Amino acid sequence: MKVTLLGAGAWGTAMAVQAAKHLQAGDVCLWSRNSQQAKAMSGSGENQAYLPGLALPQNLSIETSFTDAIGRLSSVDLLVIATPMAALSETIVRILDVAKHPLNIIWLCKGLEPNTSLLPHQVVEREDRLHSHGLKHAYGALSGPSFAREVGEGMPCALTIASSSAKLCEIVQAAFHQGNMRVYATDDLIGVELGGAVKNVLAIAAGIGDGLDLGLNARAAVLTRGLAEMMRLVKAAGGKAETCMGLTGAGDLILTATGDLSRNRRVGLLLAEGKSLPEILQGLGHVAEGVLCASAVGSLARRLGVEMPITDMMGAVLLGKLSAQEAVKKLMGRDPKIET
Repeated sequence: MKVTLLGAGAWGTAMAVQAAKHLQAGDVCLWSRNSQQAKAMSGSGENQAYLPGLALPQNLSIETSFTDAIGRLSSVDLLVIATPMAALSETIVRILDVAKHPLNIIWLCKGLEPNTSLLPHQVVEREDRLHSHGLKHAYGALSGPSFAREVGEGMPCALTIASSSAKLCEIVQAAFHQGNMRVYATDDLIGVELGGAVKNVLAIAAGIGDGLDLGLNARAAVLTRGLAEMMRLVKAAGGKAETCMGLTGAGDLILTATGDLSRNRRVGLLLAEGKSLPEILQGLGHVAEGVLCASAVGSLARRLGVEMPITDMMGAVLLGKLSAQEAVKKLMGRDPKIET
């Protein structure tokens, strides 16, 4: 089978490395929109911009032509969108415009569309209605607790593919379930995508708590009460609450809220130091999806009538309406509640 990954950032590169380890020469193609980056990757054998020091497999093809990257795929192959959430809509439109036959398409991004609070699959469905030209593509989301650096280095990892298509799930497992990576399957696309969005916001909250030196008790409270918020939202949106207890909910939340490689946790740590959000984002150099989708998650929760106090406080902090210290004070000053 052939696999094309669109987006040569850290995550796209890591997953391309994972696939290329067991597929044949030329079967895995990594597309970069930046021709200079592509040339540098081909010349140096590594992605110095996003995963420096990680050797790329020699059988990995680097491509700059979007049309060629899509055109190499048949209806039994796999197309992976490895762009940030902000680029999902544009990318899927480009795919649908050049597709000549039905494709198997998955995305790796986590978050909600800022202006609409739509989940990734809802963004894809919207564009599909407008641009599909009658072709019936299969869609899904691949998510779970994973840092790109560790995946690229071949360290143990478990992910979940969510799709209504059992065949697509099998194709994704064939592409990536090898070596130290396990890929589980589910049909709960809503639960998987919302878990991936909400956990990023909660990771910022956990980072603030750690940055303010509030202690491990406080971190545990943020994670468990944040998980309760996630479950309420998933259920109200039509997903399965139990999905939140799996890899794409609790698993990803634990990793992102406690791991030193987490950009979202890093945002929280720096907010606790009193740094401004623009200053933080400029220093990161990578996308922190929790910053981009916090307000969208809050909007979705209000529309569905779901109470999410931690998420609301993070939205206010990121908008500059509250300081980190004020948000903590407000959360601790809430009236007593029944836990369940």
